Amino acid sequence: MGRGKLRIYLGAAPGVGKTYAMLAEAHRRIERGTDCVVGFVEHHRRPRTEVMLHGLETVARREIAYRGGTFTEMDVDAVLARRPAVALVDELAHTNVPGSRNTKRWQDVEELLRAGIDVVSTVNIQHLESLGDVVETITGVRQQETVPDEVVRRADQIELVDMSPQALRRRMAHGNVYKPDKVDAALSNYFRPGNLTALRELALLWTADRVDEYLREYRGEHDIRATWQARERIVVGLTGGPEGRTLIRRAARLAEKGAGGEVLAVYIAASDGLGSASPKELALQRTLVEDLGGTFHHVIGDDVSDALLEFARGVNATQIVLGVSRRRSWQYVFGPGVSATVARESGPDLDVHIVTHDEAARGRGLPVARPGARLGRSRIIRGWITGIAGPVVLSLLLSGVLPDLGLANDMLLFLTCTVAAALLGGLLPALGSAAVGSLLLNYFFTPPLHRLTVSDPRNIVAIAIFVGVAVSVASVVDLAARRTHQAARLRAESEILSVLAGSVLRGEDSVPALLERLRETFAMDSVALLERADDVAPWTAAASVGRHPVDRPEDADVDMPIGENMALALSGRVLPAEDRRVLGAFAAQAAVALDRQRLLGEAEEARRLAEANRIRTALLAAVSHDLRTPLAGIKASVTSLRSEDVEWSEEDRAELLVGIEQGADRLAHLIGNLLDMSRLNTGTVVPLVRETDLDEVVPMALGGVPEDSVELDIPETLPMVAVDRGLLERAVANIVENAVKYSPAGRPVLVTASALRDRVELRVVDRGPGVPDEAKDRIFEPFQRHGDAPRGAGVGLGLAVARGFTEAVGGTVTAEDTPGGGLTMVLTLPRAGDGPPVAARLPPSALG
Repeated sequence: MGRGKLRIYLGAAPGVGKTYAMLAEAHRRIERGTDCVVGFVEHHRRPRTEVMLHGLETVARREIAYRGGTFTEMDVDAVLARRPAVALVDELAHTNVPGSRNTKRWQDVEELLRAGIDVVSTVNIQHLESLGDVVETITGVRQQETVPDEVVRRADQIELVDMSPQALRRRMAHGNVYKPDKVDAALSNYFRPGNLTALRELALLWTADRVDEYLREYRGEHDIRATWQARERIVVGLTGGPEGRTLIRRAARLAEKGAGGEVLAVYIAASDGLGSASPKELALQRTLVEDLGGTFHHVIGDDVSDALLEFARGVNATQIVLGVSRRRSWQYVFGPGVSATVARESGPDLDVHIVTHDEAARGRGLPVARPGARLGRSRIIRGWITGIAGPVVLSLLLSGVLPDLGLANDMLLFLTCTVAAALLGGLLPALGSAAVGSLLLNYFFTPPLHRLTVSDPRNIVAIAIFVGVAVSVASVVDLAARRTHQAARLRAESEILSVLAGSVLRGEDSVPALLERLRETFAMDSVALLERADDVAPWTAAASVGRHPVDRPEDADVDMPIGENMALALSGRVLPAEDRRVLGAFAAQAAVALDRQRLLGEAEEARRLAEANRIRTALLAAVSHDLRTPLAGIKASVTSLRSEDVEWSEEDRAELLVGIEQGADRLAHLIGNLLDMSRLNTGTVVPLVRETDLDEVVPMALGGVPEDSVELDIPETLPMVAVDRGLLERAVANIVENAVKYSPAGRPVLVTASALRDRVELRVVDRGPGVPDEAKDRIFEPFQRHGDAPRGAGVGLGLAVARGFTEAVGGTVTAEDTPGGGLTMVLTLPRAGDGPPVAARLPPSALG
């Protein structure tokens, strides 16, 4: 019996239509004759979803008593006994009621799959375990019900159910998702446009990565080497020279021309020689490519051209960007160069762009000897051929063509063959050449000829010297090759460690990015960072990359312990012992990155708690004093009026009523500001922008201040502005009231306006004490009161509300010094007909 297949409908948020799509799929399968039942579907009393359940067989749910109530869950045993071909199981991340067969619903689904039953399920992107912190940062809500990413990734099919934020909010406003009494709260909190847009992007990116993974697996299973141009991926080949920045910018421009283009910059450190790359320049290029949205990769390869093409085909790249060679013209006698080789061998599936730059043909400095990290197989074969066949051919030439050169010259020629064999093949071919050469010298050129005996003792000494010189030369060449190999390896290691050290100082590497770099550096199939609570606890994966990462260090091809309860596990091939030093550096960096990631999460949580505590403290202070003061005045006046012991005159009664009215107005103003700040923080401020004259709005905003406290100067020729009249009126009122509060008696506040190019400026000028430069931004924060303002002066929300409302209509508010003393508030508003669409004008601060 085979395992069943899992199909998942993935959505960005509740209400996008996952359950509806799942039920529609069930109807299609039933029409095709498939045995399909409903294991568990939650319609949430949505009429259209309920209608889709008609005509579908439903397996009765299991009732479970818990804490005095009765709950229903999917009856796994009943579904297994019914044994349909396909079972519909909604809400994959759901936590079952205690007493159920399994703790989580995805575990119920695993049982059905093991029994050979196909399952169709649903899940939202915010319920994926790895995205919990990201979703909490976006929405402010921590998801309690999660499902492991691997469960979703193992699905045979994943279909994204997509809907724009505006369409989903309209669907909610029409009552198609939640009950009417919950719609306003939902739209003001979790379902804000910014939240929905971010969640939608998360869902799209996660699905795109999964599609990429499917494509890589398919290409690997079918051994497809050709590039499939499903997405523009541009690989930039870097040499570490200054021209790399030009190449990166050119690749970025190419990527912008195609939707979803991706730039991958790769530096290949050749293991068969020393390079001349500058670590500082590589660091600058790494920063540049990441600033442009690309990724930087460091790869070690025996041959630069082959390694570059292998990397490009491995990531399914469509284009390669290379620079014109920096070699001088005479250096081309040693070969065509990397650019020409890559262009020749790229084939029809890869486009190669050769980009000119200022460093072209300027040379690379002194050429560096590259005898080889290890003498390659072909080179060793050439060394043996030269060392064995060379003396034989030389003997035939000297015997037949030049028989009278003399023994000394003959030895020098044979020594030349030995040196050539040493240079090509190293120690062993040179030793073989020396042995063969000495025998041939003795047999053909040392009297008596054609015999292996030597009659003259001086010839014996000469042959011995010949053998000694040959062995010495071969030893020196072999030692040089080994030292070169060590130097090349140490340089590659130092470059990798330098990049790691730079990332530690910058604090820029996430754990998965670091593990991916480790996998690329050592060409492994997968890398996992494993940890456990203690020596007997099971291992869990803190992070992993690649295909089929292992679950235990014992199952890995290479494992590197990090302390007592953490380890790196690599699978793909066994690494030599000399690689463990660099692997240890990666392991230490992975542990540091994991700790940093967790500390950042804790710090962010502490920051949020501190901010919430600050606002809570300020609000309590406002409620305890600022709001109680007008209430106390109103209560005192009302108590006096109701007193039967005192006979109040008409003037006294009028004065008490005026006090009640002023206290009520003041209380309404304070509460209005609190409500306005709440609207700004919840993102429910939606401006209705239209063309408006300032001389119609500003006078309406002056109703709350004494008549002689403000001078108004609004020219009639002033152009119209594109604003929401109500929001602008509230913003101007708060700013003017604040200016009047701090202006000295007899010095009215001046409100004037003027037109500047594509904007209109409204200036509110007071002659009060002013504000220092360092406090000019702080006065716009909530619950801030500058200087020695009395506690009864307000809760410190007026300017914060004014800035929020002004930015909501596409304007700005700034504070400037008034010449001669005081403070000037400058409201900059867009002219009618010049501003962007309303949706584009909503700034982040207007959405909380």
